[in-house]
Formats: sequence, C-alpha cells, structure tokens
Amino acid sequence: MAMGNGMNNSVNQPVNGLEQELNLLKEQHKWLHDKKIRTEQELASTTSQLAALEEEAKAQYGTSDPQELSKLLEEKKAENSRLVTEYRAHIMSIKEGLDNLEGN
Repeated sequence: MAMGNGMNNSVNQPVNGLEQELNLLKEQHKWLHDKKIRTEQELASTTSQLAALEEEAKAQYGTSDPQELSKLLEEKKAENSRLVTEYRAHIMSIKEGLDNLEGN
C-alpha cells in the first residue's frame, strides 16, 4: 500500500503543480481582463473630455487645432507685451508731466 500511495503522490504532485499554475494563470487573466475594462472606461472618458474641450476651443477661439491655438497664444502674448509697453510709456509721460508741474 505504501507503494500505491507513493505513486499517487508522484502523480498528484505534477497535477497539483499544474492546478496551481492554472489558478495563477486564471488570476492573471482576471486581473488583465479587469485592467482592460478599466482602460477602456478611461479611454471612453478621456475621449469624451477631449471632444468637449475641442468644442469649447472652437466656440471660444474658432478652432480646436493645436497648432492654430498655439499660434493664437503667441499672437496674444505679443499683443499683451505691446500693450504693457504702451501702458508703461503712458504712465511715464504722466509721471514726467506731474514732475514738471511740481518743479515749476
């Protein structure tokens, strides 16, 4: 009988090893499947957000093209720089006028 038990153990060990591997593979498959579902949900959400932002950009700036938006941004920066320079000159002329009035 001892010999029979030994044979069963040697047969069961590879089977148990295969069962363990199968269980691990099933766990990995479930994890990957869950990750796939989460990734698909994130993709759908991100795609929806992108579409909403593109519509907002079109409504506000007339385009949603990144290159066009970048060009518009650079134009706005240049305009702001020009306005600041003009404002600075205006303030300086007012200050000079006040200094002249106080000096005379």
